[in-house]
Amino acid sequence: MALAVSARDVWKSFRSGWLWGTRNEVLRGIDLDIEEGSIFGILGPNGAGKTTFLSILCTLLLPDRGQIQVLGMDVLKRGGQIRERINISSGNANFLWSLTVRESLIFYAMLYGLGGRERRERVDEAIALFELGHYEKTPFDKLSTGMKQRLALAKSMLNSPEILFLDEPTVGLDPHVSAKIRDQIREIQRQRGITVVLTTHNMAEAEYLCNRIAFLKEGSILTVGTAHELKRSVRLGDVITIYYEGALGPVQVENLPGVIDFSLSDGCCQFVVDSATKRMNAILQGLWGAGASVKEVKTSETNLEEVFIEFAK
Repeated sequence: MALAVSARDVWKSFRSGWLWGTRNEVLRGIDLDIEEGSIFGILGPNGAGKTTFLSILCTLLLPDRGQIQVLGMDVLKRGGQIRERINISSGNANFLWSLTVRESLIFYAMLYGLGGRERRERVDEAIALFELGHYEKTPFDKLSTGMKQRLALAKSMLNSPEILFLDEPTVGLDPHVSAKIRDQIREIQRQRGITVVLTTHNMAEAEYLCNRIAFLKEGSILTVGTAHELKRSVRLGDVITIYYEGALGPVQVENLPGVIDFSLSDGCCQFVVDSATKRMNAILQGLWGAGASVKEVKTSETNLEEVFIEFAK
């Protein structure tokens, strides 16, 4: 599959203090590929370098060294052309306080070089897409935090980007507003087939939205994979606990596909699996075949937050 983003050995540092000050390395040799048409999440603790890396991909910052291609173009040589085909939305929406929703979108549409009928159509489409019709005459400073965030997302779709970069898109929002925005992001990506690259601290958000996830810590990528792959890499998964009666003969289920770990004690056995739903039947069949009489079954699901904690240690 074609790559939307390809980064190789990307480094970035900033100086702090008076005069020359101290050089702080924020990114340390980042290597990353992001496939076209996917939703890709970049996770990490505060100060890990997520926003810096996103800013470099958007051509807002220059790396100290390294090679980066966005949509097949070098960010150092063809930044202007890249900016025409991408957009970015921050979780901290910031527009001119006195402009209404419609006026803000018209202003940005003009900055993107849209004019006449096309500009009107794109603004109308963005207002409809993010359900801003009841607020189009409302000044920015009178909007709720959730509506401000919807406006920021609407702005980011005006130029029909091929890659949409989202920096903490639901930060500070109420849970029901966050859920609605996540659904909108997912639906936009599904309908238009664009690539979405997002940073987030919300583990449920990453697990719900992202096809693949990268963990960033202290400027380095620790691992990349799907949510299931990341759980398995730290031996975390859904837990199936089975209480039984009877003498249990040789158990073969620990070698079944999807079984990450297995433990057995008197009257109880526990499995860590990639998916409790997928593996339950085979595990029960294996225990019955080994002579167990199953009394009770309990399951608990591992979430991505537990994986995040493991990598952040």
